[in-house]
Amino acid sequence: MPDIPPTRASLLVRLRDQQDHAAWREFVQLYAPVVYRFAHGRGLQDADAADLTQEVLRSVFTSVGAFDPKLGLFRSWLFTLAHRRLYDFVQGSRRQPAAGGQETMVILDTLPARAEEEAWDREFERQLFTLAAELIRPTFSETTWQAFQLAAVEGKSGQDVAAMLGVSVAAVYLAKSRVMVKLKAEIARLQAE
Repeated sequence: MPDIPPTRASLLVRLRDQQDHAAWREFVQLYAPVVYRFAHGRGLQDADAADLTQEVLRSVFTSVGAFDPKLGLFRSWLFTLAHRRLYDFVQGSRRQPAAGGQETMVILDTLPARAEEEAWDREFERQLFTLAAELIRPTFSETTWQAFQLAAVEGKSGQDVAAMLGVSVAAVYLAKSRVMVKLKAEIARLQAE
Protein backbone atom coordinates (compact mmCIF):
# COMPACT_ATOMS: atom_id res chain seq x y z
CA MET A 1 0.00 0.00 0.00
CA PRO A 2 2.88 2.52 0.14
CA ASP A 3 2.27 3.49 -3.51
CA ILE A 4 -1.39 4.24 -2.84
CA PRO A 5 -2.05 7.93 -2.20
CA PRO A 6 -3.93 8.85 0.97
CA THR A 7 -7.41 10.33 0.93
CA ARG A 8 -7.14 14.08 1.36
CA ALA A 9 -7.35 15.07 5.00
CA SER A 10 -9.26 18.19 3.96
CA LEU A 11 -11.95 16.10 2.30
CA LEU A 12 -12.31 13.96 5.41
CA VAL A 13 -12.72 17.06 7.56
CA ARG A 14 -15.31 18.46 5.17
CA LEU A 15 -17.24 15.15 5.18
CA ARG A 16 -17.91 15.60 8.89
CA ASP A 17 -20.22 18.45 7.85
CA GLN A 18 -23.20 16.59 6.44
CA GLN A 19 -24.36 19.79 4.75
CA ASP A 20 -21.18 20.14 2.66
CA HIS A 21 -22.77 18.87 -0.54
CA ALA A 22 -19.71 19.56 -2.68
CA ALA A 23 -17.54 17.37 -0.43
CA TRP A 24 -20.09 14.57 -0.43
CA ARG A 25 -20.50 14.79 -4.20
CA GLU A 26 -16.72 14.50 -4.62
CA PHE A 27 -16.58 11.62 -2.15
CA VAL A 28 -19.36 9.73 -3.95
CA GLN A 29 -17.78 10.39 -7.34
CA LEU A 30 -14.49 8.95 -6.12
CA TYR A 31 -15.59 6.06 -3.92
CA ALA A 32 -19.02 4.84 -5.11
CA PRO A 33 -17.56 3.17 -8.24
CA VAL A 34 -14.85 1.54 -6.10
CA VAL A 35 -17.41 0.11 -3.66
CA TYR A 36 -19.71 -0.99 -6.50
CA ARG A 37 -16.94 -2.82 -8.37
CA PHE A 38 -15.77 -4.40 -5.11
CA ALA A 39 -19.28 -5.77 -4.47
CA HIS A 40 -19.82 -6.82 -8.07
CA GLY A 41 -16.42 -8.50 -8.16
CA ARG A 42 -17.40 -10.54 -5.13
CA GLY A 43 -20.34 -12.11 -6.93
CA LEU A 44 -23.21 -9.70 -6.37
CA GLN A 45 -25.47 -8.93 -9.27
CA ASP A 46 -25.76 -5.33 -10.50
CA ALA A 47 -28.80 -4.37 -8.41
CA ASP A 48 -27.39 -5.98 -5.27
CA ALA A 49 -24.00 -4.32 -5.79
CA ALA A 50 -25.76 -0.95 -6.21
CA ASP A 51 -27.78 -1.57 -3.02
CA LEU A 52 -24.64 -2.50 -1.12
CA THR A 53 -22.90 0.63 -2.43
CA GLN A 54 -25.77 2.77 -1.15
CA GLU A 55 -25.60 1.02 2.23
CA VAL A 56 -21.85 1.62 2.52
CA LEU A 57 -22.24 5.29 1.55
CA ARG A 58 -25.06 5.67 4.09
CA SER A 59 -22.83 4.09 6.74
CA VAL A 60 -20.02 6.52 5.92
CA PHE A 61 -22.47 9.42 6.08
CA THR A 62 -23.57 8.46 9.59
CA SER A 63 -20.21 7.38 10.99
CA VAL A 64 -17.43 9.37 9.26
CA GLY A 65 -16.97 11.30 12.50
CA ALA A 66 -15.88 8.05 14.16
CA PHE A 67 -12.94 7.62 11.78
CA ASP A 68 -9.64 8.36 13.52
CA PRO A 69 -6.73 8.95 11.09
CA LYS A 70 -4.29 8.02 13.86
CA LEU A 71 -5.55 4.44 13.66
CA GLY A 72 -4.95 3.97 9.94
CA LEU A 73 -5.79 4.99 6.40
CA PHE A 74 -9.31 6.09 5.52
CA ARG A 75 -9.36 3.70 2.55
CA SER A 76 -8.60 0.81 4.91
CA TRP A 77 -11.43 1.90 7.19
CA LEU A 78 -13.76 2.16 4.20
CA PHE A 79 -12.63 -1.23 2.92
CA THR A 80 -13.39 -2.78 6.33
CA LEU A 81 -16.80 -1.10 6.32
CA ALA A 82 -17.56 -2.34 2.78
CA HIS A 83 -16.35 -5.84 3.61
CA ARG A 84 -18.55 -5.97 6.72
CA ARG A 85 -21.60 -4.72 4.79
CA LEU A 86 -20.93 -7.36 2.13
CA TYR A 87 -20.67 -10.04 4.80
CA ASP A 88 -23.91 -8.82 6.41
CA PHE A 89 -25.60 -8.79 3.00
CA VAL A 90 -24.50 -12.33 2.22
CA GLN A 91 -25.51 -13.54 5.68
CA GLY A 92 -28.95 -11.99 5.12
CA SER A 93 -29.15 -13.74 1.76
CA ARG A 94 -28.44 -17.06 3.46
CA ARG A 95 -31.56 -16.60 5.58
CA GLN A 96 -33.62 -15.77 2.49
CA PRO A 97 -33.40 -18.08 -0.50
CA ALA A 98 -31.55 -16.18 -3.23
CA ALA A 99 -29.30 -17.20 -6.08
CA GLY A 100 -25.60 -16.57 -5.64
CA GLY A 101 -25.57 -16.02 -1.87
CA GLN A 102 -23.79 -19.29 -1.08
CA GLU A 103 -21.26 -18.77 -3.88
CA THR A 104 -20.44 -15.27 -2.62
CA MET A 105 -20.05 -16.57 0.93
CA VAL A 106 -17.54 -19.13 -0.30
CA ILE A 107 -15.61 -16.35 -2.03
CA LEU A 108 -15.63 -14.23 1.13
CA ASP A 109 -14.48 -17.15 3.24
CA THR A 110 -11.65 -18.22 0.92
CA LEU A 111 -10.07 -14.93 -0.19
CA PRO A 112 -7.37 -13.68 2.12
CA ALA A 113 -8.18 -10.24 3.53
CA ARG A 114 -4.83 -8.83 2.35
CA ALA A 115 -5.50 -9.79 -1.27
CA GLU A 116 -8.94 -8.18 -1.06
CA GLU A 117 -7.50 -5.00 0.37
CA GLU A 118 -4.86 -4.86 -2.37
CA ALA A 119 -7.61 -5.27 -4.98
CA TRP A 120 -9.53 -2.51 -3.21
CA ASP A 121 -6.48 -0.20 -3.41
CA ARG A 122 -5.97 -0.95 -7.12
CA GLU A 123 -9.63 -0.15 -7.76
CA PHE A 124 -9.24 3.13 -5.88
CA GLU A 125 -6.21 4.06 -8.00
CA ARG A 126 -8.17 3.21 -11.15
CA GLN A 127 -11.06 5.41 -10.07
CA LEU A 128 -8.73 8.27 -9.14
CA PHE A 129 -7.14 8.06 -12.61
CA THR A 130 -10.58 7.96 -14.28
CA LEU A 131 -11.85 10.98 -12.37
CA ALA A 132 -8.68 13.00 -13.04
CA ALA A 133 -8.82 12.08 -16.74
CA GLU A 134 -12.47 13.18 -16.97
CA LEU A 135 -11.60 16.52 -15.39
CA ILE A 136 -8.66 17.34 -17.67
CA ARG A 137 -10.04 15.86 -20.90
CA PRO A 138 -11.80 19.06 -22.05
CA THR A 139 -8.51 21.02 -21.91
CA PHE A 140 -6.96 19.06 -24.80
CA SER A 141 -7.70 18.84 -28.50
CA GLU A 142 -9.22 15.62 -29.81
CA THR A 143 -6.00 14.65 -31.58
CA THR A 144 -3.87 15.22 -28.49
CA TRP A 145 -6.25 13.18 -26.35
CA GLN A 146 -6.41 10.34 -28.89
CA ALA A 147 -2.61 10.26 -29.12
CA PHE A 148 -2.39 9.99 -25.33
CA GLN A 149 -5.14 7.36 -25.16
CA LEU A 150 -3.64 5.18 -27.87
CA ALA A 151 -0.01 5.48 -26.75
CA ALA A 152 -0.23 5.66 -22.96
CA VAL A 153 -3.42 3.77 -22.14
CA GLU A 154 -3.65 1.24 -24.96
CA GLY A 155 0.12 0.82 -25.28
CA LYS A 156 0.37 1.30 -29.03
CA SER A 157 3.74 2.34 -30.45
CA GLY A 158 4.43 5.96 -31.34
CA GLN A 159 4.81 5.01 -34.98
CA ASP A 160 1.45 3.22 -35.07
CA VAL A 161 -0.34 6.09 -33.36
CA ALA A 162 1.29 8.64 -35.68
CA ALA A 163 0.13 6.66 -38.71
CA MET A 164 -3.42 6.33 -37.32
CA LEU A 165 -3.76 10.03 -36.54
CA GLY A 166 -1.76 11.45 -39.44
CA VAL A 167 0.73 13.27 -37.20
CA SER A 168 4.46 12.95 -36.59
CA VAL A 169 5.89 10.51 -34.06
CA ALA A 170 7.28 13.50 -32.17
CA ALA A 171 3.76 14.97 -31.95
CA VAL A 172 2.52 11.70 -30.43
CA TYR A 173 5.20 11.71 -27.74
CA LEU A 174 4.67 15.40 -27.05
CA ALA A 175 0.90 14.85 -26.67
CA LYS A 176 1.47 11.90 -24.38
CA SER A 177 3.89 13.91 -22.25
CA ARG A 178 1.62 16.97 -22.01
CA VAL A 179 -1.39 14.93 -20.94
CA MET A 180 0.65 12.90 -18.43
CA VAL A 181 2.00 16.07 -16.78
CA LYS A 182 -1.49 17.53 -16.44
CA LEU A 183 -2.93 14.18 -15.33
CA LYS A 184 -0.34 13.81 -12.56
CA ALA A 185 -1.02 17.37 -11.43
CA GLU A 186 -4.77 16.73 -11.34
CA ILE A 187 -4.31 13.53 -9.33
CA ALA A 188 -2.12 15.45 -6.89
CA ARG A 189 -4.77 18.17 -6.67
CA LEU A 190 -7.49 15.60 -5.98
CA GLN A 191 -5.36 14.14 -3.21
CA ALA A 192 -4.51 17.41 -1.47
CA GLU A 193 -6.28 20.73 -1.65
